[in-house]
Amino acid sequence: MNDADLQRELVSLPIKYLHKFAKGRIHRHFRLSKRRLIDSILALPSEQKMAIAHEVEQISTSPKKSPATSGNPKSSSPFYPKRSSPKKLSKSAPPSSAIGLQDLLEGIGVPEPKPFIPDDWQKEAVEAIAHSDVIVSAPTGSGKTFVATEAIQQAMARNQTVIYTSPLKALSNTKYMEFSQFFGKDQVGILTGDRRDNSQAPLLIMTTEILRNILYDATSGDLDLRLHTLGLVILDESQYLADPERGVVWEETLILCPTQTRLLLLSASIGNPQELAEWLTAIRPTTSCHLIRHTKRSVPLRALYLHPSGQLVPLLENRDIQQQKGYRFHPETKRLFNEYEFKPYR
Repeated sequence: MNDADLQRELVSLPIKYLHKFAKGRIHRHFRLSKRRLIDSILALPSEQKMAIAHEVEQISTSPKKSPATSGNPKSSSPFYPKRSSPKKLSKSAPPSSAIGLQDLLEGIGVPEPKPFIPDDWQKEAVEAIAHSDVIVSAPTGSGKTFVATEAIQQAMARNQTVIYTSPLKALSNTKYMEFSQFFGKDQVGILTGDRRDNSQAPLLIMTTEILRNILYDATSGDLDLRLHTLGLVILDESQYLADPERGVVWEETLILCPTQTRLLLLSASIGNPQELAEWLTAIRPTTSCHLIRHTKRSVPLRALYLHPSGQLVPLLENRDIQQQKGYRFHPETKRLFNEYEFKPYR
């Protein structure tokens, strides 16, 4: 297949296939229009174009769609799911009207200050960390940091060392500044690959790799004095346990942590927290693991669709994303998406 034949075949395909071909081959391909995608594919080295041509041939030789759906672009669009037989609408249920962009943006801003009252799940987590390991699985913005702060205060009141880990240096630096303001600069230290400040402080902020290395040194006989008084380890963003490349660091850290140390795992996106709690109990039989699972979002999510032309519209018909409630795409989003998806190559 020469370049002219390949171009003809690419033009006839929906843009989702072009993005599939470009994945791993073209940088930031998702930002390109169909025309630029085709031009970029044709500019690839010959061996990559041959591989793409083979994938195109496989698509063209795949079983054809039924006559009822062939030639209808809506049938292949995620914004037009396959519908069952039509149902009669209830006369008492008037059709809902989709919200506008102004309605979606309404209310966004700094909320009015209110007195802070901990939720029941936060109180439960703070009480549990005194005698067991704790996993907190709660949405972003729901108050996991409050649990961490209270647990830190409890441990420091008992003259114990606390280590707070995060997966990123930038997040570690942010937590260092945040906790320095809260606990006092002399009470907080930071250890990352390129920064070492106040390393003998009772509260140490570090990346998970740094803690794993400290625990490695302890197993080889080079005992770090901080481990004698280590009372609490907080692992933020603990869903990294499932990361194919870095997950082993979190796993080894949990396995190597001293038995007298309480573990507090925080995450908004652990898919199997119950299994993780059971695993922690299995590898740390002298300590139970208490699971706190909170699913209600304190900060609602709103979704928008940005068209390549720069037009911004609501993604869904309703204002807030309602978890496990189903969704319907906004009519204008459907129109714009399909206009982009099936736009002819020029």
